[in-house]
Amino acid sequence: MHTVEAHASAKLIIAGEHAVVYLRPALAVPLPDIRVTVHITAGQPQTGCQLHMPDIQRSARLGVDSDPLLDLLGDMLQAWDLQPPDMIITVQSDIPIASGMGSGAAVATALVRACATWFGQALAPAAVAALVFRSEQRLHGTPSGIDNTVIAYDQPISFCRRAALADGTAQTPLIHPLQIGAPITVVIADTGVRSPTHLSVSGVRTRRTANPAHYDALFDAIGAVTLLAQDALARGDAALLGMAARQNQSLLAAIGVSTPLLDALCHAADSAGAYGTKLSGAGVGGIVMAVVAPSTQGSVAAALRTAGARTVMTTTIAAYPAV
Repeated sequence: MHTVEAHASAKLIIAGEHAVVYLRPALAVPLPDIRVTVHITAGQPQTGCQLHMPDIQRSARLGVDSDPLLDLLGDMLQAWDLQPPDMIITVQSDIPIASGMGSGAAVATALVRACATWFGQALAPAAVAALVFRSEQRLHGTPSGIDNTVIAYDQPISFCRRAALADGTAQTPLIHPLQIGAPITVVIADTGVRSPTHLSVSGVRTRRTANPAHYDALFDAIGAVTLLAQDALARGDAALLGMAARQNQSLLAAIGVSTPLLDALCHAADSAGAYGTKLSGAGVGGIVMAVVAPSTQGSVAAALRTAGARTVMTTTIAAYPAV
């Protein structure tokens, strides 16, 4: 096979981040116009498996260098009982790294899809999601499971973890397709401040351990706002979704994952006419998402740049039918 190309979308958490770790629901959607592309070509004999990531100026070789993507490739080769091939893998991404948009899961998903095609393996979305989740565990320790699911299935979802059974047996999360009644425009602003998920999650866990009743009440409130956001999406009601976003942002600030820059970006977007704005993802950096009318997207994007955003992207959450 001469060359293979595969893609994976960025993801955006609409509501429920952090609370999802504590068995409350979260909503996430794919963003197909912001994506990762993985190319695979045959390498020269005896050159081994080479990985090139020009966006971050990194290269690595299987069996020589340490890299999570090469570990994922190793998982696949072992599962398929294959020897390491002579191949060149090139990763190109439009997704900001460590920003809350699922960059790591998207790269891993595109890699799995490309390798499955290259090696002639038929993989259902569930199998792709399982491989990517293993990679996410290496990167983040205890990921929620949202990123690998929404990106591997490439559809909007409602996601809720479940408590283990009395004997300690883990239960699979509750995952449902998410209805979106009409397209909704969002403006995404990247702070440029990297936000490793595991650090933010562990900070919330430490604070909750010190004050569980207070934090559980905040998580309950986030759960209620998430249901409001789900209703807004089903109606295709951008104004209602924006109201839910503002409420969600206040609660995320209360659990300690917003920052002065994130707060300033939210205020700037709302003042410029957004229906509502919130951080999306781990927080303590990363991105904010502003829910806007198409007529205000330009003024909101300009306000976000003025307020200190490093990059601003405008995209659309696509309509998705009821299942």
